[in-house]
Amino acid sequence: MVETVGKTVPLLDISLGMDENSTGRQNIRLRGLLLGMTDEEITQKEEGIAEFSELGDFLDLPIRTYSSGMRVRLGFAISTAVDADILLLDEVIGVGDASFKEKANRRLAELHERSEIVVLALHDNNTIRKTCDKVLWLDKGAVRMFGPAEEALAAYESATN
Repeated sequence: MVETVGKTVPLLDISLGMDENSTGRQNIRLRGLLLGMTDEEITQKEEGIAEFSELGDFLDLPIRTYSSGMRVRLGFAISTAVDADILLLDEVIGVGDASFKEKANRRLAELHERSEIVVLALHDNNTIRKTCDKVLWLDKGAVRMFGPAEEALAAYESATN
């Protein structure tokens, strides 16, 4: 049995809950509510989200008019504004151009620092080594190993090379 204590925030699908016909600002509220933020939190964080997304006046247009990169920027900015005790991440999110990717990586590092527990689904062993204390190695849904990151990665690399 697994017991969860604290606010868990999934960053699995950063565009989940966004409405094509609503503006970027309206989607900040929609996505924020879906992620468990209160109205007060959303109001407090809205301008920071807008600034981080670098979408400017486009935030007042329906997101159906956005490029896919603009949608990802908005979803990423909203999702990473949430304060979580437990953070669930699926792969590292590639967003935007090189300067925005750097900014996004800094934001993820800050998010890791604010969260008590980070669960990261990843296939990049170098990032795992830099980020994780423990590793759960799954093979076709079955647990192959759980333990210290370096031990689990060494076993994985030995088995797959």
